[in-house]
Amino acid sequence: MVAAVLLAMAGCAEKTPVDGTAAETSVRLDDEFTSEKEIPSILEETLTAEEKSDLLSKIMPPSPDEATPEEKFLKLRRDADAGDPEAQTGLGVMYYTGEAISKDSSGRILSNDPETAAAWFHRAAEQGYAAAQFNLGLMYANGEGVPKDSVKAADLFRQAAEQGNVDAQNNLGVMYYAGEGMPRDVAKAVEWFEKAAANGNADAQANLDAMK
Repeated sequence: MVAAVLLAMAGCAEKTPVDGTAAETSVRLDDEFTSEKEIPSILEETLTAEEKSDLLSKIMPPSPDEATPEEKFLKLRRDADAGDPEAQTGLGVMYYTGEAISKDSSGRILSNDPETAAAWFHRAAEQGYAAAQFNLGLMYANGEGVPKDSVKAADLFRQAAEQGNVDAQNNLGVMYYAGEGMPRDVAKAVEWFEKAAANGNADAQANLDAMK
C-alpha cells in the first residue's frame, strides 16, 4: 500500500486564519534570540552559580568562518524583511524547529512557533518560491500553525511540484492516490511518483513499488 509520506521541512537552500492575507498580519513577528555565549533565561533560573560557570565553560566559540546562530538569524531576518523569499523560508524553518526563540502573548518561551513559521512561509510562497510552497503545504496537510486544509495543501504541493520540487511531486502523488484535497486519481498519482522517482526521490520509488 502506498505510504502517505509527508516529508520534513525544506531549508532555505532549496510551522491563523485560512485567508492568506490574514495569515501574515495576525501573527506577531517579534523575536528574542539567545546568543552563542548566553545561557537561556529559562535555564539560568534553575542553575546554581557553579552549574552556570560549568555550562558556560562548555560552550565552544564558533570557528572564524562560521556564523553564530544569532548572526545567522539576524542576517535572515534582515533579508526576509527586505522581501527575499529564500531568507523568508530559512527564517520560517528556524521558527518551526525552535532554533529561533519566540514568546507567546503571556511572555512564555515557546519551544517552537509554527504560526510565525507559517507566516514567513506564506510570504515566500506568494512569491512563487517552491521550498516555501512545499513547507506551507506540509503545514496545511498536518494542521500546524494553520487550520488543516487538504485542498490548500494539495494546491501548494502542485505549485512546488510543477517547479520541479521532488518532495512536493511525491506528496502530490500521495494526495492523488489517497483522494486528499482532490478526487482520487491513481493514474495521476503514478505520473507524479514517476516524475519524483526519476529525480531521485526514494519515497516515490517505494510508492511505485508498493503499487505493483
